[in-house]
This record gives sequence, C-alpha cells and structure tokens, in this order.
Amino acid sequence: MTVSPPLPVTLPEKRGLFYGGDWHAAKSGSVQECVSPATGESFGSVAFGQPEDMVAAIEAAHVAFPAWRNTAPLQRAGYLKKIATVMRAHRQELALVDAADSGNPVAAMLKDIDIATGQLDFFAGLVTEMKGDSIPMGPDAVNFTVLEPLGVVGRIVAFNHPLMFCAGKMAAPIAAGNTVVIKPAEQAPLSVLRFLELVGDILPPGVLNVVHGGPEAGAVLASHPLVAKVGLIGSVPTGRAVMRAASDTVKDVMLELGGKNALIACADADIEKTARGIIAGMNFAWCGQSCGSTSRAFLHSDIHDAVLARVLELVADFKPGNPTAMSTTMGALINARQKARVLAYIDTAKAEGARLVCGGKAPEGEGMSNGNFVEPTIFADVTPTMTIAREEIFGPLLAVLRWDEEADVMRQANAVDYGLTCSIWTRDLSRAHRMARQAEAGFVWVNKSAAHFLGAPFGGIKQSGIGREECIGEMIAFTREKNIHIALD
Repeated sequence: MTVSPPLPVTLPEKRGLFYGGDWHAAKSGSVQECVSPATGESFGSVAFGQPEDMVAAIEAAHVAFPAWRNTAPLQRAGYLKKIATVMRAHRQELALVDAADSGNPVAAMLKDIDIATGQLDFFAGLVTEMKGDSIPMGPDAVNFTVLEPLGVVGRIVAFNHPLMFCAGKMAAPIAAGNTVVIKPAEQAPLSVLRFLELVGDILPPGVLNVVHGGPEAGAVLASHPLVAKVGLIGSVPTGRAVMRAASDTVKDVMLELGGKNALIACADADIEKTARGIIAGMNFAWCGQSCGSTSRAFLHSDIHDAVLARVLELVADFKPGNPTAMSTTMGALINARQKARVLAYIDTAKAEGARLVCGGKAPEGEGMSNGNFVEPTIFADVTPTMTIAREEIFGPLLAVLRWDEEADVMRQANAVDYGLTCSIWTRDLSRAHRMARQAEAGFVWVNKSAAHFLGAPFGGIKQSGIGREECIGEMIAFTREKNIHIALD
C-alpha cells in the first residue's frame, strides 16, 4: 500500500465560546491547550468554559427560544439544509481538522461529515411530521393534541466523533423548535470551532450555542432549571452523573452510553463474511473507540479456527499512522491516559490466561514515539469471566471466545451490564430470529455489523442508555404533548 503524505490542516482562528450569536472569551479567562493525539504537537489553546459561561449560554438560548418556537417548521428546515450545504462545501477541510484533533483517520472522518449532513437533511425533511391526534368527543366539543418544543435542550457529546455528534445531534431538537446548548468533546473541540466559523451566522442568534468546558460546565447544563432536556453521548459513569444532576429539576434525559457488544458466529456462518464482519464491527480505524464496537467475538467451535485465521489476515490492513494522511487506515487513541489504559488491559488479559494472537503493544518506528498508538490487538482462548470479556475498554482490543451450545452462548453474551448492540451470523433464518429476540441489546444486526441506518432507531438497554436516536422518534422526543379541549356551544 502506498503511504500518502499528511494533508495541510486549516485550524480555526476563533477559539472562544459561542453563544447568543457572538464569540466570547471565558469569563475567568480560562483556556485549554489542544494537543495532537498522533504527534504530541500543540494546536494552540481554546477558551475553556466554566459554570458561569454555561449559565450565560443557557440564558442566551432561553431568550432566543420564543421566536424560534414560532418560526414556521419549513423555515426551520431551510436553516438546517443550508448548514448541511455549507458543510458539504467544506467537507475535506472539516474532516482534516477532525482527524488532526481527534486522532481518527481523515478517510473515516470524511464519512462522519457525510453522516452529519445526512442527519441534518433527514430531520429537516421530518419537520411537518410532528403531528398530534384528534379524539372523538361528539358534536359538542373538539379535542386534539399538539406536539410542542420543550425549550432549551442541552447536548453533551463524545470525543470519538466530535463534529459528527455536534452537527448531527443538534438537528433533531432544532428541527422540533428548540434552542440548543452543546458541550463539545473536551478532548477534541477544534473541528466544532471551525464548523461554527463557517455556519455560526446562519441560524438566528441564540438558537445554537456551544460552550467548550469540563465536567463542571456539563453539570450546570444538566441541572440548570432553564434546560428542559439533556442528552449525553458518553460513558456510563458520566451518564449516571447526568441523571443525578437532571433529577434536581425533574428533566428528561437521553443517554447513549457504553457497550460490551457481542458478535455471535454460528456453525453455519460464512467464514469470509464473518471474518470481515468481525473486523468491521471492531472499528479498528477509530482504534476501537466506539460504543457500538463488537469487542467480544463468540465463534462456534466448528468454525473458530478458520474464522480466527482469516481475521488475523484481514487485521493486517490496519496499521497506525498519521491521521491526516489519506492512506492511513488506523489512527491514534485520544490521549496518553487512554493509551495507558488499553495497555493495562492487555497486561491484565495476559495475566488472566488469555492467548495473545495479534498486536499487544505500542508500535515502533518513525513518527510513532510521540503518539498515542496501540496496535490492533486480538486475544483468543478468552473466557466469559476474564476482565477483557466483561469491561468496556474503548480501544483496539478484541476478545475471541469459543462456544458450542446456543443456550450457553446467549447466556454469556447477555451476562454483561451493557446492552447496546449485538451481531449474529448464521444462514438459518429461524435461528437468526430466535437469537435476535433473545439478545439483550437495543440494536441487533444479522449477518452485518457496524452499520447504522438513518431512520432506524439506535440506542441501548440496561446500562447502555435511555432513548432512541437517528429516527423520527428522536425528533419527537424533543417535544411535549399537549391536549386541547374546545367546548362548542
């Protein structure tokens, strides 16, 4: 494979907080340095919001809400479509900033831009579907329901898809008539700032507000009485903290949290397709930093060795490299702390008796020493009680388990606290239906992995979250139902 050189990155010039239609420095003057996960170089500092900055943004959103609520739905849709058009015009530029700041390969981040713009267009097209019902009352009354926007919506997003989450997750609440305050990924804010430089003046002031900050700022967003609902994409501990903070004002939450997802390959599964499904399901391009990654592969004994051998051949295509080079197939972990965490899990797996069959260390070579790189790592002979089979690692570490009896494998797959995704591989239609029903997960693939489908509800059960996204239900979730009864004389 030909290795391409890194591409030039256009970093944002404006490094402040964005609310009320204007850029602001943090009231305390606080800033945070941005560091490349791949090279260790500094990208400069950005404003780092504190609780008082978040309050100011929430108040700006609150002031803007009445006019935005009364804006005609199709006019709201037009704003979102214009934002999508601008993003497409700057597709590579935005993807390069995202790649440089998050450590994910630019080729993958180009797809993130496409997903975000697709969500903007999707929800823009659904604005007239926020419909109520009429309830028969006889000739003396008219009774009907309407769906109304909630008010100010808070969204806290994760570092693995910084711009996709920011642009995509603002779409549904804004389409529904809410104003939004976003806390972008603390670890990777630069692509969002560049995005705001490009689209910040499209929406009326105060409709979209962005405050980069830490947990203290996020806690204000979750607890403030002017915020009607808060959504989070993040870890289970952060989700619990958001729920506790939201309970002070009895506000609704939407949580998309972690996963320890199972891929189950049956004895009749196609070897080649299953192996490719395992590779796709692990999201190695993102270094496994995806809540939906199928990081537990349960392979039936009849095909175990053949599938594993093919997986080892396919995983060789993923070699860590500079994320701003178009040829790079695998990027860097978000920071040194996450790298150390993944390497510690590898040591634990070895100590507990798992068999290392691929990777297992930080790569060596030119350009690797200053980055947060870890090789794609695969362990075989894993048992369900091992740490790497129970805990979410959020790294490029796949645990391979062997199984023989269907009842046993379903019990093992469901034994974790998470329930986000599950991938089942079989050519038996009856078995596919049976296992899909038994899987304790909110999203199940059969003979597929990794893919999302716009319009199909995505979300988890158990500790993996609350609510469904990427569908009309996401937009409806940002409305409240009101009943109106009119007596007729």
